Amino acid sequence: MSDLKDRLRADLTVAIKGRDAVRSSTLRMVLAAITNAEVAGKQARELSDDDIVGVLSTEAKKRREAATAYADAGRSELADKETVEAAVITEYLPEQLDPDSITELVAAAIQQTGAADEGPRAMGKVMGVLQPQVRGRADGAAVAAEVRRQLESE
Repeated sequence: MSDLKDRLRADLTVAIKGRDAVRSSTLRMVLAAITNAEVAGKQARELSDDDIVGVLSTEAKKRREAATAYADAGRSELADKETVEAAVITEYLPEQLDPDSITELVAAAIQQTGAADEGPRAMGKVMGVLQPQVRGRADGAAVAAEVRRQLESE
């Protein structure tokens, strides 16, 4: 079993014993999402830590988007709940990249692929190189926006 999944389960036990309702419900939800990912597809499999980070990233993004939607609809109590859940999930993700680091990684990937002359058509090639480097550490939409910006300015 992966170390991250073990840590999630251990922290769930601590949260239940400590009667931390928000944390325990969030960790249960995350572990259910991991289990769903493990049994999805034709054959059940054990997820690696990288795969689990991907699931955690997806779940955190869902919470952030839901919080924004609730806030826009004037439902601040639900928005706050989603924000707290996102914060709990984020504790298990690797440290997030800052915008300057993303800019540097994108520039290096464009240089590496030689895509500077191709313009926006090379988006897929550059993203293919970047995805393994930023998975779980940066929002894919933010990375794609930076790639598009740099390719269009070249």
